[in-house]
Amino acid sequence: MTHHAPDPTTLHPVAGQPRVVLLKPLIDNPLIEIGEYTYYDDPEFAEQFETRNVLHHYGPDRLVIGKFCALATGTTFIMNGANHRMDGVSTFPFPIMGGAWAEHLDLVTDLPSRGDTVVGHDVWMGGNVTVMPGVRIGHGAIVSTGSVVTRDVPDYAVVGGNPAVHIKDRFTPAEVRELLSLAWWDWPIETVTEHLRTIASGTVAELARVAASRS
Repeated sequence: MTHHAPDPTTLHPVAGQPRVVLLKPLIDNPLIEIGEYTYYDDPEFAEQFETRNVLHHYGPDRLVIGKFCALATGTTFIMNGANHRMDGVSTFPFPIMGGAWAEHLDLVTDLPSRGDTVVGHDVWMGGNVTVMPGVRIGHGAIVSTGSVVTRDVPDYAVVGGNPAVHIKDRFTPAEVRELLSLAWWDWPIETVTEHLRTIASGTVAELARVAASRS
């Protein structure tokens, strides 16, 4: 039996399953930051996440995803580059078509932006979830299959639908505060490995006792 944690730099961590990729070693775009052990599962296009699943990403906005997140097939991030003007009669992006229209480039360079898109640690996204520009999804959140996330999601909330709405909280407010304070995802990976069962299936109180024993 091995006593070591999996290698976070391994592209395909699950033996015989090329559909599962760890995203941190896959991503080259400096505008995308992804934490260790966050994975994407796709039977056909797993290694194309950067181009197929992060759309209209021309900068300067960033996509930041934390550690230990699970992204199911079709999880898509729409970035601010998808925006069109809405302050005139037409929303059509004339200048990008070239010709004489290109003289009006300012019409497509000064577009509204909601800033960076940020996903916390330990977030689970179901299949075909779409995250809109500038959304912040809290630590420990769950986004149900097919959801379109148009607004921020609180820590440890469960949301779903189009647009996604709050379904329930996974823990009480006091427990959420405790979990954010414990921040198990920042523990040394040896500690995570040693106490994996408590992290995966224990209570908040049990996790707090592990943290207390470390101090």
